[in-house]
Amino acid sequence: MSDNKDLRGGQDRQRINVNQPHEVRYWTEKFGVPEDVLKQAVKKAGDRAEAVERELKGSRE
Repeated sequence: MSDNKDLRGGQDRQRINVNQPHEVRYWTEKFGVPEDVLKQAVKKAGDRAEAVERELKGSRE
């Protein structure tokens, strides 16, 4: 079955793509952190939003 490019779903909010400016903007606002902090957390914890959130909360304590 081929992909139907006319059917577009919402963005995957389970993963963080730091190469997309609109995603970086969304996640920095959501987590309340600067861009460099977000990118470091993604580098350390991976691109899963849940893991990044845990990493960020751990670094604030």
